[in-house]
Amino acid sequence: MQHLPVLITDLGLILAAAGITTLIFKKIKQPLVLGYILAGLLVGPNIDFFPTVTDNESISIWAEIGVIFLLFSLGLEFSFKKLVKVGGSASITAIVEVVFMLLIGFIAGKAMGWSNMDSIFLGGILSVSSTTIIIRAFEELGVKHKKFAGLVFGVLIVEDLVAILLLVLLSTLAVSQQFAGPEMFMSILKLGFFLVLWFIGGIFLVPTFLKATRKLMNDETMLIVSLALCLIMVLLAVQVGFSAALGAFIMGSILAETTQAERIEHLTKSVKDLFAAVFFVSVGMLIKPEVLVAYAVPILVITLATVAGKFLSSGLGALLSGQPLKTSVQTGLSLAQIGEFSFIIATLGLTLKVTSDFLYPIAVAVSAITTFTTPYLIKASEPFYLFIERNLPKSWVAAINRYSSSTAGITTLSDWKVLLKAYTFNTIIHSVILIAMIFLSSRYVQPFITSHIINGNKGSIISLVVSLVLMAPFLWALAIRRMEPKAYSHLWLNKKYTRGPLISLEVLRIGLAIFAVCFLIFQFYNTWIAMTIALAIIITGMIVFSRKLQAFYDRLENRFLYNLNARETQNAQPEILPWDTHLAELIVAPESRLVGKTLIELAVREKYGVNIALIERGKMMIPTPGRDERLYPNDKVLVIGTDDQLAAIKELFEGSTEEHKETDFPKKDMMLQKIVINSNSPVFAQTIRDSGIREKTQGLVVGIERQGNRILNPDSSFVFENEDIVWIVGNNKKIPDLLKKT
Repeated sequence: MQHLPVLITDLGLILAAAGITTLIFKKIKQPLVLGYILAGLLVGPNIDFFPTVTDNESISIWAEIGVIFLLFSLGLEFSFKKLVKVGGSASITAIVEVVFMLLIGFIAGKAMGWSNMDSIFLGGILSVSSTTIIIRAFEELGVKHKKFAGLVFGVLIVEDLVAILLLVLLSTLAVSQQFAGPEMFMSILKLGFFLVLWFIGGIFLVPTFLKATRKLMNDETMLIVSLALCLIMVLLAVQVGFSAALGAFIMGSILAETTQAERIEHLTKSVKDLFAAVFFVSVGMLIKPEVLVAYAVPILVITLATVAGKFLSSGLGALLSGQPLKTSVQTGLSLAQIGEFSFIIATLGLTLKVTSDFLYPIAVAVSAITTFTTPYLIKASEPFYLFIERNLPKSWVAAINRYSSSTAGITTLSDWKVLLKAYTFNTIIHSVILIAMIFLSSRYVQPFITSHIINGNKGSIISLVVSLVLMAPFLWALAIRRMEPKAYSHLWLNKKYTRGPLISLEVLRIGLAIFAVCFLIFQFYNTWIAMTIALAIIITGMIVFSRKLQAFYDRLENRFLYNLNARETQNAQPEILPWDTHLAELIVAPESRLVGKTLIELAVREKYGVNIALIERGKMMIPTPGRDERLYPNDKVLVIGTDDQLAAIKELFEGSTEEHKETDFPKKDMMLQKIVINSNSPVFAQTIRDSGIREKTQGLVVGIERQGNRILNPDSSFVFENEDIVWIVGNNKKIPDLLKKT
């Protein structure tokens, strides 16, 4: 008998346990993540009643793969452009929440007598909410169309990026074992540098590659290429000192900007689900029941701190960002749980061996409890808001409303703001590119040329020339390129006191470019004469070839912007957002009473106060549709209204089951049947139209056989004769009554 490797038997045991708990938790309508954790607890080494996984080291490898694909899928849902678009409200809410929960976690840990490292990691665990659990709860409760849901999704996007930053900072802190300010600052700079570099390079190269190979990409090759890109970025991230999870998340966020994002997300979903299940089962395997019993009080304390702290911090952040009291309360209660990133942060502490053994099972227990409470908290958010509004002093409620209204209209169009924003982005982006090129030139280009092409001084000169030529467009953009000419001319012509700062900005730009050139030359030669000669040559070349450099740079920039905006252009929709209302997308169900009716017949504005902004029908967009436009099954309709108005019309779009109660019958009753007509049949000598088959039996005649000849899809004027064999699709309970002998 052939012997199976332990890894395969353990994996089979894990998936079997996960499969059984998945079915059970589906049946009782609970999150699958909790089922996976329970499965891990049952097959883990701490419970002997069930078969136990024996090779924990191999399972940890599978779990690491699970983390990679879990973060890859989160990156596909993240998108840096979404981060830019979430606006100030979501950013302020997320930052306030994370800062407060870090403090609350640290204080709670110290109050229970834990070490500094345990308390810091507890703060990190509590600071990030669960995207998966919130999305599932919103779908089950049907509140995705409400105004606060948009704010919650924006907060989750910001939190995803903050969680990645926390992973880097906690790793640095764990290694140094102290609050080393310079090391932390360098870690943040390093993270920022590589995030910008990977984003720019990824957006420029990956969509271009996918577009060039589009005709070769079937589902199989697209899946393989997507996973290959993910793992390549994982290798790059690990190579420069970051975690594998960060690399997977970055590649996911890059692919999220491409036009193939939805397809990639669909193709990789099964892979992600498989390995995520292994990861969450491995989470359960590390739980020790005796630890949960021993730390029951801390678990309860931390759970209460999580729910109360997240409600207060998120609600306060939303209020500070200018959201109404109702939206703030609903947002705060929606975010009151911890999830995927919390497990990853807790796993990081165990892997680096800087946290105590009890912290991990406590984090899992708190996550399980808050997962159960999340739907009930969301459901209770509106009644709780009404309770708060009744009991708060009227002057406080009025002040909150005034603050919300006043912040909603604040805009700043200062010329200085526009110009400084453009200069800052230009400087950061091109500085990162130039630093990366200098590093690659000194570490890889020069050694390759001197080793394989020309050695000695000539090889160094060729390496320097190649590097300067490649850097020239970006040096030109950093030092000479004109940005926001309208704002610049306003400041230069209209305000004489602004000319000094403007000249200083230009001098700073040129100085940074010169410094970059000097720094590159210094990697090859350390003599001032050589540096001066090379610097003079590059400055002269940039001035002489300025137009050609500008044209080449414009082509690069246009390609980058095209790739960046391709998905948005493909899915373009008009943005119409009046005052206290918001946009929601509803789909016309085939059984809805709206089907086939014109907008003037429906009168949704008059009856419900809702406006229809856009109809999406397949690939066709109909913005601000006219009164004679009709609605058809599966139309995606962009509507504008308040929460109450959208909730009222949502049922109309979905269709009421009671409306179709009399005519509904199980799908299995629809069958293809063969009936033989005789002179006693009720339909004998009648046409198909006059026989009433369609109306009385919900049937359709698809074929007739007469004297050996077969007639497919007969005309409605066809007359039934004796011994006709009729093929009919319809309700098998009603057709025989009409066509059999009487």
